[in-house]
Amino acid sequence: MSTSSFQTYDHDDDILNSLGTLSSSVLRQREHTQTPTMDCCADCGSVAGEGVSLKACTSCMLARYCSPTCQRNHWPKHRKVCKLRAAELHNEALFKDPPAKEDCAICFLPMPVKLISCFSLPPATISSVPIRDFVEANKEFAGKGTANYYSCCGKSICGGCVYSFHESGNDGNCPFCNAMTGGKTNEERVEEIMKRVAVNDAGAMSALADCYYNRQLGLNQDLGKALELWKQAAALGSSMAHYNLGILYHEGGDLKKKKFHYEAAAMAGNEVARLNLGCMEYHSGGNVERAVKNWAIAASAGEYDAMKNLLIASNQGVFSRESIDSTLTAYNNSCAEMRSEARDAYIQTELEDDE
Repeated sequence: MSTSSFQTYDHDDDILNSLGTLSSSVLRQREHTQTPTMDCCADCGSVAGEGVSLKACTSCMLARYCSPTCQRNHWPKHRKVCKLRAAELHNEALFKDPPAKEDCAICFLPMPVKLISCFSLPPATISSVPIRDFVEANKEFAGKGTANYYSCCGKSICGGCVYSFHESGNDGNCPFCNAMTGGKTNEERVEEIMKRVAVNDAGAMSALADCYYNRQLGLNQDLGKALELWKQAAALGSSMAHYNLGILYHEGGDLKKKKFHYEAAAMAGNEVARLNLGCMEYHSGGNVERAVKNWAIAASAGEYDAMKNLLIASNQGVFSRESIDSTLTAYNNSCAEMRSEARDAYIQTELEDDE
């Protein structure tokens, strides 16, 4: 049994209309204050050794303490430096190069969050992002995902490989392990997923959460169960689970949790979460520097909306021509790496089904 992951995003086209009102003067360097690490307790001065064990503050990793009491006593003095350094560490982790996308278990090509990113269209230029232009004319297709999860073997297979396997006369079987997937009742399919959930399969947890969220496989919508399953999958490192939690908290209006999960998904390599982070930074405080950083990382991973936003930023002097040229190259290379004839054929079939 296969199920495609829940896909959506909260990209706001207002950015495309209003980014030009901001000037490059908002892009500036920020000074950071750091405190050197210490070999003694920051509060009482006890030196490590001779029965004294020091533990670093887990937020900033700078100050060290011999006991929780000393840490509490020192907090009023440490608070400012701690928060500054913790923010620096978080930013270093957030903006470093993310890991590569998950590969299809059969063709080993990278799988983007959005299926349309695989489509063979002309490369982006300084004036146009053809994939985004195509999506504008086919908006109902924008939310379709690339990966199909198979609970029989726990593998994620791209739509292109699923299409090729079915075209070869193997419809009703898993493209990876060849197990029979057709002819099963909804109850049997749910039971199969549940077995993999029981062995801590993050993909199965996300698939079951999708079913509860979208009323699939005969299940009633249960946001509580979907939330719990996505949390479990996120704890196991699933970027899609973090992303879907961000979507859920966006719908619930909890911006703090929304941002937390988008950041976790982005750091794990989810390019659409990274796009949304840029949009959040732009809207929440007009922080164009952070917005552009996020969009540049997302665009380099093949995210077309992020690439479009950067073109507008470049036209308004917020993103340098040298930076836009290098990001365009990275964007086009990333898109090329994700394409195949099989994926194109699958996308064409999906488009025809939507007509």
